[in-house]
Amino acid sequence: MRTDTTDANSAIFAANRARGAVSFDVHQADGVTRRRALHESGSLRVRFPSPEGEGLSAVFVNTAGGIAGGDRFDIDIVAGEGARLTLTSAAAEKVYRTESSASVLNIALKAQAHSHLAWLPQETILFDRARVLRHIDIDLAETASLLFCEIVVFGRAAMGERMQRGEFVDHWRMRRGGRLVFAENIHLDGDIGEKLARPAIANGGTAIGTALVVPGDEALVERIRGLSESLAGEVGISAWNGFAMARFCAQDAAALRADMTAVLGRASSSALPRLWLN
Repeated sequence: MRTDTTDANSAIFAANRARGAVSFDVHQADGVTRRRALHESGSLRVRFPSPEGEGLSAVFVNTAGGIAGGDRFDIDIVAGEGARLTLTSAAAEKVYRTESSASVLNIALKAQAHSHLAWLPQETILFDRARVLRHIDIDLAETASLLFCEIVVFGRAAMGERMQRGEFVDHWRMRRGGRLVFAENIHLDGDIGEKLARPAIANGGTAIGTALVVPGDEALVERIRGLSESLAGEVGISAWNGFAMARFCAQDAAALRADMTAVLGRASSSALPRLWLN
């Protein structure tokens, strides 16, 4: 009887999990970026504000209102040859506590020859006891350019909330011209609050971030380092394999977001999404 009840509860749980997927590609037509095929399913949607010059902006909306254990979201985007595409989210994404399976996020981005792709979502906020597995795959042509950032916040410090326990697994892969140029795995689990307090990890910080800029070189690194005296948190920047990377760590999300905004502004002449400035 217990097995039957457990199986029934598991089936009910699975049936109530959110599923969402968005895939689309854009191309250049007469010097302007236009949308082509678009597929949406489940609780994930994408909206395209008014065209901005030659480029196109896309805004992701999660109608589920957040992410819970067992949810799954898939994003697959292609910027065609010569296209210019900026991707962001309508709001910070919240990942709520779970006592069961982790939520899964899969993000695949491809930029073809001479295209420019900007991935600039608002921050991901992990509540206490949240569990999330995320895979990010980036495929760039040799002549494509990229501006990419991700911010993860461990609890809402402004609300007096901190993430004490949970799981955060992050797999990143970036290829350029078909060659793997960057690979990284992050795995935080168990007593995450205690681990973040360690000097060698976050020294008590509750927000981390990464920015990738392609192409990137030492000249860009020096230009960003010129901001060092005005930054609120810790920021490290380096360049190799033809791209630049900035790492961020701050005591709260507001400080890190301000640092990220400053660095992205120095790294690119393109304006940030208006949603970032609200």
